[in-house]
Amino acid sequence: MADVKKMATRDAYGAALAELGEEHEDLVVFEADLAAATKTGIFRKKFPERHFECGIAEGNMMAVAAGASTMGLVPFASSFAMFAAGRAFEQVRNSIGYPHMNVKIGATHGGISVGEDGASHQCCEDFALMRSIPGMVVLCPSDAVEARAAVRAAYEYVGPVYLRFGRLAIPVFHDENDFRFEIGKGETLRDGKDVAVIATGLMVYEALEAAKALEAQGVSARVINICTVKPLDTELVLKAARECGRIVTCEEHSIIGGLGEAVCAAVAESGIPCKVKRVGVNDEFGHSGPAVPLLKQFGLSAENIAKVASEL
Repeated sequence: MADVKKMATRDAYGAALAELGEEHEDLVVFEADLAAATKTGIFRKKFPERHFECGIAEGNMMAVAAGASTMGLVPFASSFAMFAAGRAFEQVRNSIGYPHMNVKIGATHGGISVGEDGASHQCCEDFALMRSIPGMVVLCPSDAVEARAAVRAAYEYVGPVYLRFGRLAIPVFHDENDFRFEIGKGETLRDGKDVAVIATGLMVYEALEAAKALEAQGVSARVINICTVKPLDTELVLKAARECGRIVTCEEHSIIGGLGEAVCAAVAESGIPCKVKRVGVNDEFGHSGPAVPLLKQFGLSAENIAKVASEL
């Protein structure tokens, strides 16, 4: 919609770091030769003495960030999701996760919407990788307002946090004046009784649009925003399972190992009779192309969400 303000969550990430930097002298930022793209350059401009360029050595960067955290600092280590979660996985697991270090991983350019950069950079496996690390918090904000709040919450949380941000400018639908964010808590954006659409990241706005289309068909759709992929708000998910009996999960991630599987596990173990369908990347790699057409091609759109929900 033309009248809806749009902003990439990576831009909100950079702005939030700069704001927090003014409030907290212990906040430091490590970067792997991508400060302009990850937007940590905003922080570097204001606090050059607290921004450390590690070069194209993401594994080393994670180890250095872990070391910095032992000195009472609160490091944010940033790179593209493909490199922060993928290339540096061993160091994240062994140097940050295993000793439970107070390190925040700011991963930008997650998902298919990286667009023209193609399959090598379209990380759709990061939720699965980071969820598998014991004690790791995994956050994926749905718009710029939530992104800023998530960065602040990550700073205040003591322990490792993985934050995923996007490259594509997406609608800002939260009101920053009354928005409240809490790690581990989901958000019901729209009530409904026939089906619950549980989404994360840029798919949340698509879920809201899908709910409007479903309403026109006589289907009452509940929309739930799950920013905290781990730990999952199981209470909210199971409430939706009991009251709606049908759930559609939506994520810009592989249907393997992400939000969909987390919801399926929670529902299956609860014993609540509820059907679940997953909307995500279907066990395949992406390819180069404009972001919006790619999202539609891979079924990551309001139209496909509505179709799946209607069929369910």
